[in-house]
Amino acid sequence: MERVDVAIVGGGPAGACAAEQASSHGAETVLFEQGVPREDRDELGPDSTDAAGMLDYWIDIMDFDYREIPDEVIHRELEGTEFIGPDSRVEMTTTGIEARYPKFGYTFHRARMDDWLYERAADAGADLRVGTAVTDLETDLRSSSPKGPTHTLTLSNGDQLEAQYVVLADGPQRRVTLEALDQFTPPGRSVSDHLSPPSANHIAYQEYREFPAELFEEFEDRLKFWWGYMPGETAYPWIFPNDGTVARVGLTMPIGMQLEDVDNPGSYKLLEPTDETIPSGSEYISRLLELEYGDEYDVETEIPIVEDRGKSKGTETYPISSTRPIDSPVGANIAVAGGAMGTTSAFHEGGYHVAVRTGKIAGRLAATDSLESYNEIWKRAIGDEILRNVAFADIVADYEPDDWDWAFDVVNDMQGNSSDNALISRRYSAGLDATKIVAAYKRRKFNYRDGRYVQLVEDDYFY
Repeated sequence: MERVDVAIVGGGPAGACAAEQASSHGAETVLFEQGVPREDRDELGPDSTDAAGMLDYWIDIMDFDYREIPDEVIHRELEGTEFIGPDSRVEMTTTGIEARYPKFGYTFHRARMDDWLYERAADAGADLRVGTAVTDLETDLRSSSPKGPTHTLTLSNGDQLEAQYVVLADGPQRRVTLEALDQFTPPGRSVSDHLSPPSANHIAYQEYREFPAELFEEFEDRLKFWWGYMPGETAYPWIFPNDGTVARVGLTMPIGMQLEDVDNPGSYKLLEPTDETIPSGSEYISRLLELEYGDEYDVETEIPIVEDRGKSKGTETYPISSTRPIDSPVGANIAVAGGAMGTTSAFHEGGYHVAVRTGKIAGRLAATDSLESYNEIWKRAIGDEILRNVAFADIVADYEPDDWDWAFDVVNDMQGNSSDNALISRRYSAGLDATKIVAAYKRRKFNYRDGRYVQLVEDDYFY
């Protein structure tokens, strides 16, 4: 049987970075990625996809010098973002977090970024087996290895391989992770209970659309998000500018949501009185574009789908895990990284940066026989980011359209953007409302302090 030091399951950003770090620290490393075809890639590649926007401080979280990232990866440098409510909106030109990158952020070509991470891993000596999936993983807790438990991986071609350490990085689909971790849960409990409840997970959909040049100029250097336009916790559409005059128009919404569960459906601009079910992603996008631009443009002919982009004919559908993260069973020589461990967030529509960082940490520690420190180190590296995400997501979980307008008005008034003549009184009122928001945020952060945002801790595993 083939034997390696580190085996990595999944070839997204977490897996690729784990492979690069493990190999560069001297470990014999192999990465397995099932691979899917894409319109914008000649060969098979990882399945995971996101809206592919990067904020300034996220680059620091990835632990990259922004000057390392190839120019061809970046689509657009960003100057800010716009949050649009039903009757109010707010613009932000800074994330408010110290960062080395000089702009607000950028949008990027996901497949090219993935390919760059693969090149780094290959250059470090990792064996990258794209097109080969792992179908089963068994852990020998009583292994005679002086380094502790070992693992047997069964591959889609029928071969088997033994590894001293395993990094599970198979994204929010978790095709291998769930069953692999269930080896270490007590009877009656399952990791799926923590990571796969439909109420806590989302589906995202996006289309690549070609915009008229004069319209594209309106948002070529900013992201646009619409909040309170569609029902559901952390449900919102967006526009991300790409290269040329192409932008990705997409949305995220809870899996399995039913129209009968929606309070006051008439308050949502993207729902119609004749709806009998929650609209599909493509229908939502058509309605958004008609609402925003339909008075001046024929959406289907003047803002068409670009069919040679994305996964399939200019569209992409992908899962987003919106649960809180889990610890890894490091006592079994296993680390879980990226989306597989629940670090992605539908709230900010992203997870690439935390996937890269957790993958780097897992690969380095596995290669240096230090995996027992993984749960502690990933919290130090990305804990503040996770804490912000879960705290804000909690605050807005029950927001309805009027709540979003209220929140955006508060922000505008505090920024001095109000045109109301009674500015002083409005500032005072906004100050009181802002205090409520800040207090709610601090309260939730306090509740999640000291890593309490982790929903399955290391001590919960049963060896």
